[in-house]
Amino acid sequence: MAVLLTLLLWVFGIHRIQVSDPYIKGVLALAGDTKRGQAIFQMNCAGCHGWQGDGSVGPSLQRVSKHKSRYGLIHQVVSGETPPMPQFQPNTKEMADLLRYLETL
Repeated sequence: MAVLLTLLLWVFGIHRIQVSDPYIKGVLALAGDTKRGQAIFQMNCAGCHGWQGDGSVGPSLQRVSKHKSRYGLIHQVVSGETPPMPQFQPNTKEMADLLRYLETL
C-alpha cells in the first residue's frame, strides 16, 4: 500500500510540475506548424539524428512521440541532460513547431 501511495504521489507531483511550468504551458498552448518544425529540426537536430530523424550519430527519432510524452520531448530538447546532446533553448513557438514535427516521425 505504501508503495502504491508513493507512486501516486510521485505521478501527481510530476504532473503538477509539468502543468505549472510557464514555458511548457506556453508550448502546449500553441498549435505547432509541421513545416516550420521540420526546418528547425534540419538546422538544429538533423546533423546528429539524420535528415529524416532516422539516426546517425544520435539515436533514431522515428516514432519517438509514441515512446515519450510531449512533456518528455520538450524536456529532452531543452535540458541538455543527455550528453552529448547539447542544450537547445527554442522559444515557445519554435518548440511547439518542433514538437509537432517530431510527432510526424
